[in-house]
Amino acid sequence: MNQTFRQPDLEAQSLEGLNLIDAEADSLPPPQPPQLRSRAARIVLGASLVLIAFNLRPLFSSLSVLLPEVMQATGLSTTGASLLTTLPVLCLGLFAPFAPRLAQRYGAERALLGALVVLALGTGLRWFGSVPLLFAATFLAGGAIAIGNVLLPGLVKRDFADSAAVMTGLYTMALCAGSAAAAGLTLPIEHFVTGSWSSALGAWAVPTLLMLAIWIPQALGSRRQASHRGFRVVGLWRDRLAWQVTLFMGLQSALAYCVFGWLAPILRERGFDAATAGAIASVSVMAQVITCLAVPSIAVRLSNQRGINVALVAIAVAALFGILFAPTSTVLVWAVLQGIGQGGLIAAAMTLIVLRSPDSHVAAHLSGMAQGVGYVLAAFGPLLVGLIRGWTGSFSGSAFLFVALGLGAAIMGFGAGRALHVGARTLPIEDQS
Repeated sequence: MNQTFRQPDLEAQSLEGLNLIDAEADSLPPPQPPQLRSRAARIVLGASLVLIAFNLRPLFSSLSVLLPEVMQATGLSTTGASLLTTLPVLCLGLFAPFAPRLAQRYGAERALLGALVVLALGTGLRWFGSVPLLFAATFLAGGAIAIGNVLLPGLVKRDFADSAAVMTGLYTMALCAGSAAAAGLTLPIEHFVTGSWSSALGAWAVPTLLMLAIWIPQALGSRRQASHRGFRVVGLWRDRLAWQVTLFMGLQSALAYCVFGWLAPILRERGFDAATAGAIASVSVMAQVITCLAVPSIAVRLSNQRGINVALVAIAVAALFGILFAPTSTVLVWAVLQGIGQGGLIAAAMTLIVLRSPDSHVAAHLSGMAQGVGYVLAAFGPLLVGLIRGWTGSFSGSAFLFVALGLGAAIMGFGAGRALHVGARTLPIEDQS
């Protein structure tokens, strides 16, 4: 049975940035922040975490703006292109559950270091341009991003508990900036720097390599802390509310990755040149920052989140219709509106994980459930957009998919927005009752 919701406590938590979920919440002893000797060292650590966040998104949007060139140069079919845009999203769901175990065994800093090494390798392999390597590189990089997605928020929260709100904002903006930079700069990199689409894609390994140079001494210099799983959560996977949160996460993510994977090709089909399409996609992603930062503080002040969830879905889907069918002179407005709606949905989904959880242990497990199942579900979004384009010869048919995804997200968001807690319990690992 769902527990009663206590708004004031959770409001205070979310306002301090606790919508960043700690993947190591079950670890004993609890992970401790590093003992920084100087303000300069603390600034370097904070900047490092923000820059790592920047590197977790270029994989998605850099391919989007060059997808027509990739298909033409490699002979990749629409179905193949759909699979290529879907693969990293699928990896987010498949690899996310391994992140807490890696952190418990090697420490979060070293696990994140390993993820960055794999991300740099996967991104760099795209430089060679062969279709098999593109898929292998995407698989590697997608898995690395999944690990980073889970571990990085916990590090931000752990190491900057006294300035969680500021760091949450910087972290959010870095994610959006990474995606926007890749959407806006990949084509200029191809035209003015590298001269080929494959090297333009591979060039996004450079900022990751630079980040590695900064992160290696910090990760290897951190004191490794042996830990084990000290708690278990029971009843979560049988809880209706937990499934509503999970499906809301998955369906809104499906919309988001449809945009990441196909917005630029949609705009090019509507007559925009490649550079303009990339620029519009970049602006749309940066617009997400507005509601990513605003929605959590608004949501926790409401008696429930049903209305805001449904409203954000309506904005995001209506804007996608504008992008598909409105006069091209208004597309920039619709793209910005879509970013505002989509950014709000991402923030709402993450905030709901905290608001529906009675403690940090349940929140960590609910986050794992929502990401593991949700991203696997989300992978079908970009896949179906590409398949619809191949079957019909146009992106217009995707409107039916967007309506279906939006309707499902609205229904799940309405249920997940109820002022309740999931019916799960946290027990010490020794407690077998």
